[in-house]
Amino acid sequence: MSTDPTGDIILNNLLYSCLSEKKRGNEQFVPEHTLGIMLSGESQLLTPRGNRIAREGMIGLIRRNQLVKALKVPGEDGQFRSISIFLTQDALRRYSAAANITASGPYTGDPLLELPPDPFLEGFFHSLMPYFDQPGRLTSQIADLKTNEAIELLLQHNPRLSYFLFDFSEPHKINLEAFMNQNYMYNVPVSKFAQLTGRSLAGFKRDFEKIFRTSPRQWLMQKRLSEAYYMIKEKGRKPSDVYLDVGFENLSHFSFAFKKTYGVAPSMV
Repeated sequence: MSTDPTGDIILNNLLYSCLSEKKRGNEQFVPEHTLGIMLSGESQLLTPRGNRIAREGMIGLIRRNQLVKALKVPGEDGQFRSISIFLTQDALRRYSAAANITASGPYTGDPLLELPPDPFLEGFFHSLMPYFDQPGRLTSQIADLKTNEAIELLLQHNPRLSYFLFDFSEPHKINLEAFMNQNYMYNVPVSKFAQLTGRSLAGFKRDFEKIFRTSPRQWLMQKRLSEAYYMIKEKGRKPSDVYLDVGFENLSHFSFAFKKTYGVAPSMV
């Protein structure tokens, strides 16, 4: 078991979040299919396809390789609580082979699905809670069984989810310029941008410099600072409310980079 800087408890491929104050999630890239339930509070999600709200009691399924920003908001009980299980590609490939289930082609539907209420899926998540109190009881064998149980319950819930779960194709090559102008504010490594545009890291950097005439890191810095300047100067927003929105990790780094570029602290604009 490990606890990340946000206070989330990570146990094998399980994640339990419990917060008593509004907080932004650090993770902005979803590497594996993720099945989760909102136990209390809500999660406000910013995605390239628009904003979503995951409310208390909702069960959702997020497709892998997604850019998502999350704001976790406690509910009336004063807490934000959620449980997620990551359905890895290895686990899904093993299940697919054993059950002889395949997807007929690439999945083209919504990458963020809200599932109708299901007492069996709800019961599944509640069955995970004791393991966060006694993590030693979650052996690798039980973790595998729980993962397979989640997959089986999803397929019983809706057999057509096989198209979602068992599409093992990787992102195809897409328009790099349009993608970056839409998604520069997500704070993920350049290697993830390369993956999402269907390129190797070397190919991404080569194509990027042909289009933008600069390196990805330099362009991202200038693009984020330019947007921050606009938000502060023209929209009257506070630097402390802006830096996360445009893709910086912390306020001090943002303030240093801003002053270096514009000659004044962001609070003085």
